[in-house]
Amino acid sequence: MRRTLAIACASALVLTACGTKGGGSDGGTEGAGGVQTDVGVTDSEITLGVMTDQTGPFKALSTGITHGNELWVEDVNADGGICGRDLKLEIVDHGYKADTAKTLYPQIEPKVLGLVQLVGSPVTAALSDDLEADEMTTTPTSWSSELLSNPYLMVVGTTYDVEMINGLSYLQEEGMLSDGDTIGHIYIDGEYGANGLRGARYYAEQHDLNLREVKITSSDNDLTNVVTGLRGQGVKAITLTTTPTQTGSVAAANKALGLNVPILGNNPTFDPLLHNSPAADALDDLHVVASSVPFSADIPKMKDVAQKFDAAGYTEPPNAGVPYGYAVAEVWGAVLERACENGDLTRSGVHDALRETTSADTGDLVAKLDFSTPGAPATREVYVAKPDASVDGGMTYIKQLFESEEAKAYKAPHQE
Repeated sequence: MRRTLAIACASALVLTACGTKGGGSDGGTEGAGGVQTDVGVTDSEITLGVMTDQTGPFKALSTGITHGNELWVEDVNADGGICGRDLKLEIVDHGYKADTAKTLYPQIEPKVLGLVQLVGSPVTAALSDDLEADEMTTTPTSWSSELLSNPYLMVVGTTYDVEMINGLSYLQEEGMLSDGDTIGHIYIDGEYGANGLRGARYYAEQHDLNLREVKITSSDNDLTNVVTGLRGQGVKAITLTTTPTQTGSVAAANKALGLNVPILGNNPTFDPLLHNSPAADALDDLHVVASSVPFSADIPKMKDVAQKFDAAGYTEPPNAGVPYGYAVAEVWGAVLERACENGDLTRSGVHDALRETTSADTGDLVAKLDFSTPGAPATREVYVAKPDASVDGGMTYIKQLFESEEAKAYKAPHQE
């Protein structure tokens, strides 16, 4: 469902900042309330952009995130908006194709103050220079630590490498993995896969694990031969930085081949639609790590968002993207409120407000965030969840937020 919504920034927490070509405090004009404005802001509206995947391999997760963004917009506008202005979302679909995104970006850029959602590592990489040149504060729906070199990219949650480090720590803590074991890591060629692999490599070095790496493409959907090969190498666990379809293939092969080892996936690897796939009966060994809660989480904020989702009448089934999308928008709200207090809703003013935001609390929809260390993940905490067809969202967490000692010690590639 695609909707253009008004958004108002109440007391929510969101992080995003941008500056426009030649924009900023000096290039803005004085608007309503004596606030400086430039791109994407009028006296009555603030427009934020959503560049999402409605037709590609991550469409289910992306749609959930967009619905979370939309629910927040409705809540904020119902409370009177931000800085005397309603919020609105400008939504476009790039289908997880970098070339398409490059074509769409010049069309959406003149309309928006910042991007509350930009789906995909390859898309974000393709637009990174443009975002920096335009001072376009952006929340990527990609959790690669490599993105943290760009000061205009605000990653809400921890990164793929830290997810993998924490996840492997959990498997070892639960007795599913021991020092010296052989494990396999299946990963998509590109920044997403490489960053998950980076975390697996780091943990393997700390615990003398024999890591078997298998690179695939995003279109490789039958991974039976890959799992067969890993079985022959005696792996005790399989880690994944893959699409949900590929996760299902690995899970099915793991069971069919009698391997039955634990499977650990980064947060985009699971989709509740897998419960209706041929892999439905083979998901028991899958563990997913993420900084955001599953849709079924038994916490007050999630219950509130779930009620709003049900009332909205969306036809798509819920997933973990919904609370994440709501939480991201809350962080944006906090930053916009700070920019309003500063009297500067230009792109550079929003970026300044972001730099002043050293913590963010989203009611535990996402782990508590601290953006004060340049180049470092805003959090290193994760939940561990498992597929569960009996609950809304198809997944339930089995370990509350934690941060492993290995994750604490890990230095991200651009951390200062």
